[in-house]
Amino acid sequence: MESIRIMVEEHTNIRRMLKVIRKISYRVMTNSEYDIDDFPRIIDFVRTYADKHHHGKEEDILFQTMNKEIEKLAKSGAITGMYIEHDMGRLYMANLEKSLEEFKNGNDEARLDIIANAISYTNLLDRHIEKENTAMYKFAENMLNDSSKAFIEDECKKVENSATEAGIQEKYITLIEELESKYK
Repeated sequence: MESIRIMVEEHTNIRRMLKVIRKISYRVMTNSEYDIDDFPRIIDFVRTYADKHHHGKEEDILFQTMNKEIEKLAKSGAITGMYIEHDMGRLYMANLEKSLEEFKNGNDEARLDIIANAISYTNLLDRHIEKENTAMYKFAENMLNDSSKAFIEDECKKVENSATEAGIQEKYITLIEELESKYK
């Protein structure tokens, strides 16, 4: 499925950003050189590219379709687990944002919360991506009927086309490249 191939590619991009998050977190921990204003840009990437764009396709199209059609998965809670992990990631980003605000307001101890939330997010998402790539996407390709697959392909293509017109992919791939270069 082309939609699955694109989602796996997006996972690769998200994992690239996870590496950046780890590197900048290490610099925060060691009080090395970093730009605190890169964190809001990272949060924007997570909320827009990873969550709204990528997770939106998963939640609103792929997982909903799988929940309706693949009774075994729906009953096992596997899909619900994916939703829960998406929500946990959102919580880590909200907490990271609060920690950054406290740090900028002079609370040096908030550095701990910045690191904790950033690293918790990277660990969660890395494991989450592995489950989707190796299990959930395989289930979709192997267990959905052709009609459901066609529906997913059509709906995901609409999302991709709209995002391309808005420059979403280009903007965030450029951001990844910039931050990878900055935080080698």
